[in-house]
Amino acid sequence: MVKRLEELDLPEDIKKLDTEELELLAVQLREKLIDTVSETGGHLASNLGVVELTLALHRCFDTSKDRIIFDVGHQSYVHKMLTGRLDRFSTLRKLDGLSGFPKVGESIHDAFDTGHSSTSISAAYGMAAARDLKKEKYDVVAVIGDGSLTGGLAYEGLNNLGNADSKAIVILNDNGMSIRPNTGGISDHLAKLRVSKGYYKFKTGLKRSMRSVPGVGEGIVRGASKLRDVAKYALVDGVFFEELGFTYIGPIDGHDIDALTEALMMAKNAEESCLVHVLTTKGKGYRNAEIDPDVFHGTGPFEKTTGLPKKTDPKMTYSDLFGMTMTEMAERDDKIVSVSAAMIDGVGMAEFAKEFPERTFDAGIAEQHAVTFAAGLAAAGMKPVVSIYSTFLERAYDQIVMDVCLMDLPVVFAIDRAGIVGADGETHHGVFDLSYLTHLPNMKVLCPSGAAEMRQMLKYAVSCGGPCAVRYPKGHAHDPYLGEHDFTGKSIVIREGKDGYIIAAGSMVHHALMASDILKGEGLEIGVVDAAIVKPIDEETIGRICAEADMIFTCEDNVAAGGFGSAVSSFAAENYPGVRVFNIGWPLKFIEHGSIPELMHRYGMDGYGIAGKIAKAKGIDFGEAR
Repeated sequence: MVKRLEELDLPEDIKKLDTEELELLAVQLREKLIDTVSETGGHLASNLGVVELTLALHRCFDTSKDRIIFDVGHQSYVHKMLTGRLDRFSTLRKLDGLSGFPKVGESIHDAFDTGHSSTSISAAYGMAAARDLKKEKYDVVAVIGDGSLTGGLAYEGLNNLGNADSKAIVILNDNGMSIRPNTGGISDHLAKLRVSKGYYKFKTGLKRSMRSVPGVGEGIVRGASKLRDVAKYALVDGVFFEELGFTYIGPIDGHDIDALTEALMMAKNAEESCLVHVLTTKGKGYRNAEIDPDVFHGTGPFEKTTGLPKKTDPKMTYSDLFGMTMTEMAERDDKIVSVSAAMIDGVGMAEFAKEFPERTFDAGIAEQHAVTFAAGLAAAGMKPVVSIYSTFLERAYDQIVMDVCLMDLPVVFAIDRAGIVGADGETHHGVFDLSYLTHLPNMKVLCPSGAAEMRQMLKYAVSCGGPCAVRYPKGHAHDPYLGEHDFTGKSIVIREGKDGYIIAAGSMVHHALMASDILKGEGLEIGVVDAAIVKPIDEETIGRICAEADMIFTCEDNVAAGGFGSAVSSFAAENYPGVRVFNIGWPLKFIEHGSIPELMHRYGMDGYGIAGKIAKAKGIDFGEAR
C-alpha cells in the first residue's frame, strides 16, 4: 500500500515507487493542490495539468544537481511539494510564505527564478554551455508551455540551442491554452502535431527493424535518411522542431507516467538536444477547472465543491471599468482598436472583443510584437489602445522608445496592475513603469485616482495625438474624493495646507488623504494634491505649491528612484530651492509577495505609514502604536 504523501521521503522516494504507486500519489497531489489553492488562491489549472509530468521528471532526474527550469513558473506547485516544501505548502503566496513561482533562494531544487514567459530555453542553453565549459556532468531541462511559444524569445533560444554543441532537453507542455486559448500559426502547427503519433511510431519501428538486419543494418539506417525525411514530411506537416536541429519525441500522453518516463529517458540518453512534446489537460482531475480552465488559471479562494469564489464583491475593478469605457468609446469612434497580449479577459476587454471582434487583436504572449503592431496601426491612421499588465510591458521597452515615441505616434498604453499587486510577488509587481516611462520624449503619463477620473483620462489619451500611458492599479475603482473630474491635463488641489503638501499619484491619493486626516489630529494641516498627470508634470500647479510650502511630500505606487517624485524634486531644486521635497515610494528592491494591505503597511506606504514619515520630517513623535 502506498504511503501517504506526508510519509514519503521526497523527492528520493519517487524513484522507488512503481507506476501504480505513482498514479495513486498523483491523486493525493491533486487533492493537496485543490485543498490548498481553494484557501490561498493561486494558479490551479496549470498545476493540475502537470502532476504526472512532474512526477516523471523527478523519477528520471535528480533536481539537487540536474537543472529543471519551469517557464513562467506558475506550474511549479507540484515540484515544490515534491522537494521538501510540503509542510509549508499552506503558506503558498502568503506574506513570508512560499512563493507561487520558483525561487533559487527558497530551495536548491529551484534552478532559476521565473515569472515571465518564454525565458526557459535561453536560460537552459546558457546553463548547458556553462556546464560544458566547466566540464561538469548534469542534465538541463526546460519545461515550456505552448502558450509561451507565442513569445519571440522562445524561438531565439530554440534557434541557438538546436544548432549548439551543448545538449539540453526541452519539454513542450502542450495543453492548447496559455491563459486564453492560444492564437497564431504555432498553435495551428501544434494542433497538427497532436495527431501525428503515427510518425513517431513509424520512425522508431523502422529504425529498429532496419538495425536488425545482420551486417548491414546501420548502413541501411544511414542510407534511409532520405526515405525517413519523405515519411516525416508526409506524416507531420512542417516538422518545425526537427528543422531547428532537435530530435523530436512525441506527442506523448502527459498523464501516462510510463510513457512519460520512457520518453524522458530517451531524451536523457540521447547525445543531442531533444524536444519532448507532451499533451496535457489543463485542470486535469478537477471537473470545474477542466470545464473552465481559464477561470482557474489564476484564482482567488473558492468553494471546492462548486468552484465558485468564496468572496463575491459587486464593486467594479479598474480592469472592468477600462473595458466598459473602451467599448463605449469604440461605439462612437470606429478608429479605436484594441491590442492585447494573451490577456483579453484579464485586462477587461472580453465585452469589447465580443462587440468588435474585427477591431480586437490578440498578439499572444508577445508584448514586443504587440507594441510595434500597434505602432503600425497608428502610422496607418488607427487609434490603437494597448492593454498590458505593467510588469509585462517592461518586455517591450525598446519598442515603446523606438517604434512609438520616436515617431510620436498616437498609441495609448492602458497599463493594468500598475503598482504593487500582492500575492504573485516580485515578478508581477508593476513598480517600475513610472521610472521607465517618464523619461521618454513625447510620452504623456496619466495616473487616475479613481473611477470617474480614469474615464476622463481614457478619453483624453485617445484624443491627445501622441503616445500616452494611463496606468492604474489592481483592485476596485473607487473615487477617493468628490469634485470636478473633467481631466484637462492638470493636477487637482484637493485640500489646502499651511504645514505642507502631499502630492500623490494615482492610487496613493486615497492614502494621502488618510495621512492628512491622521496628522490633523496631531495639529498639522497637510494639503493634498492629486497629481493626475505625472509626465509632463503640471508645473503651474506644482510651482504654486512649491512657492507656498516649506515641505512637500510626493507619494507614488512605484519605486521612488527615477519616478514621479524624482521629477518633482528636480523641478523644485531648479526653480524653488527653498522648499524641501521628500519622495515616498517603494524602496529600490524586488518586493516580496503578500497581500496588498500587508505590503503597504510593512513598507510604510499606507495612510499611517505616510503620516509617520511626515511627522518624523516635522520633528513630531508620532508613536509606534499608530
